[in-house]
Order: sequence, then structure tokens, then C-alpha cells
Amino acid sequence: MYIYELKAWPELTWKQGDVVDLLAEVRHLQGRLLGRMEALGFELREEATLQTLTQDVIKTSEIEGEKLDAQQVRSSIARRLGMDIGAALQIDRNVEGIVEIMLDATRKYVAPLTQERLFAWHAALFPTGRSGMQRITVGGWRTEVSGPMQVVSGAIGREWVHYEAPSPDRLKKEMARFLKWFNAPSETDPVIKSALAHFWFVTIHPFEDGNGRIARAIADMMLARSEKSAQRFYSMSAQIQRERKEYYNVLESCQKGTLDITIWIEWFLNCLKHAITASEKLLEAVLVKANFWKTHAGESFNDRQRTIINRLLDGFEGKLTSSKWAKLTKCSQDTALRDISDLLNRQILTKDEAGGRSTSYQLRLPKSLTID
Repeated sequence: MYIYELKAWPELTWKQGDVVDLLAEVRHLQGRLLGRMEALGFELREEATLQTLTQDVIKTSEIEGEKLDAQQVRSSIARRLGMDIGAALQIDRNVEGIVEIMLDATRKYVAPLTQERLFAWHAALFPTGRSGMQRITVGGWRTEVSGPMQVVSGAIGREWVHYEAPSPDRLKKEMARFLKWFNAPSETDPVIKSALAHFWFVTIHPFEDGNGRIARAIADMMLARSEKSAQRFYSMSAQIQRERKEYYNVLESCQKGTLDITIWIEWFLNCLKHAITASEKLLEAVLVKANFWKTHAGESFNDRQRTIINRLLDGFEGKLTSSKWAKLTKCSQDTALRDISDLLNRQILTKDEAGGRSTSYQLRLPKSLTID
């Protein structure tokens, strides 16, 4: 019997004594992080928010097996935040869609969550009306046409059904009850409410596809309410991706158990604690970037050099070669080599040991500035 089949559903319960200390620790970490960020000033907070949201969008998609272009995500978010990060990129519709959802959830966290808003999120997530090759119901609850909504693994003929969601005829009532609860004032701590909202929405599974991404956006929305801040300085989705196996295991376990979901709330709070702790590295990277440009204030850089240096400071994937420089800045190989030679002479770049066509370059940082 699934949890939604129990007579008292959706009266979810948890053992307060088992989570109270963990909740207090998480709340302390939230407050300390927000205090540190407040001391940095507006520009650095916006840069940290850009870094966090970029990571959040990429990782919430990775959890579902979709890999997005990091620079497209970053460019899309920066444009919506009114930040100038150089030349605008042509951005895929699927990138724009998930960016719109995450920003709407976190920037407009005070606004009620409604059926229309969820339908708009879903339509943004699937702009072509398809999930892969398959046409799906977009901007509406799933229907009988799509058949049972099952989470399945294993080879064809030996499938294992991990979970089967409520039938479509229940969705209108189930979602109306969920939205009324989500928007109503509550004595429950918003962090706990974020965990409950995530679990409850995933259990209902109201859409044909995209339920996980939308559930995580809903959880982020409630976390923003818990902090009374639209700026995001940690990525819950990035931490869920790191703990993906346990994430699915705990969800499955609770959906087949009783209405007591203490183990899910404990897991969610621990995941949130780890996400906040991991934000220290992001904060360090933001400070490194700011201090780098402060150190080199007044020096001359062309637009290509600024673009590549910022890419390196933001976490360049792979090794930087002259060929990659030319491709990323849309210049000739000779121009790329001149740009690189200039930065080598000024000891801003260093050359890796390998030579010839495989020569790659790294950013040289003062000893006080490091990036792990």
C-alpha cells in the first residue's frame, strides 16, 4: 500500500524530538551564511547568487539525466538579473525554460503558488510539447491517456516498479489540497515545510514529466520564504545530485510506509546542512574573482582576455588551449596566441609543462588567492 492510499493521507507526521536539534543547527547555519553575505555588499551578493543559481539549474537537470550548457545557463540568468557578463549567447529553449522556473520560484517567493503558476512552469520546461521524442500533456495535469504513472527500473520483461502515483482522476482534488496547504499560514517551521512540500508533490506526481525539477523548485521557494530573501547562496539541487542514490532510496521507502516521514525530514535537513556547508567553496570563489580584478585594477585587458579570465575564475571545464581560446572568443588562432602571450608576459597566465599542440594554460593567482 502506498502512502497516499492510507485513510489519513495527507496528514503527514514526524517525530519532533528526532529533528529539533538538526533543525536548530540548519537554522543557525542559514543565519550565519546570510550574515556573512550581507557584509559583502550588493555586487558580490549578486555574483554569488548568479553562481548559485547557475549551479542549481544545471544540477536539478542533471538529476533527471539532462546535461545543460553551463555558459548558456549563466548567460540566461545574468540577463534576467540585469548583470553584464560580456557577449550574450544564443540560448536553447530548454535552458531558458528551467531558468525561468527557478527565478520565478525564488525571486517571487512571496507570491502564492497556484495551479496556473505550476502549469506555466511546466509549459516552460517542455516548450516543444514533447519529452524527448514523446508528446506529452504540457501545462496540465496528466490524463488517463498516458496510462499509469510508474517509476520503473530494470530490463524490458523484468521491470521493477518502485512506485506508482495516484490515478489521474484524483489529481485535481489532490493538487487543490496541496496548494491550499502550501499557501496557508502555518506554525510549522518553513524549512520543515519545504521538506514536506517536496515529498508531498513528488508523491502526487501530477505531471507526465518534470515532477522532480518542479518539486525541487517548490522546495527552493519555501526555503526562500524561510530566509525572507530572494538571493540564493547555496544549491540544494547540487547537494541532492551528490547524494542522489540515497535521495531516491529515502523517497521510495517513505512512500511505501506509514504517514510518519521522519526519516525523509532528517535526510532533507542533513542534505540542506551539507548544501550550506558546501557554499563556503562558492563564496571563496566569488571572493577570489573579486580580489583578482581588484589586484589588477587599472591594467589593460581586451574583451577577449576579460572573457577568458572570467571563464577561468568561474570554473573552466577541462584545459585552456589556444584552440579553445580562439573558439570561445571567435577569433583567429594567431590572435588567440597574441592574447595568450601578452598574459604570459604579464605573469597572469602560466604555461603547463606539456608543450607543442597540447600546450595548455592556467590562471596565475597571488598566493593569497586560491581556487580548489
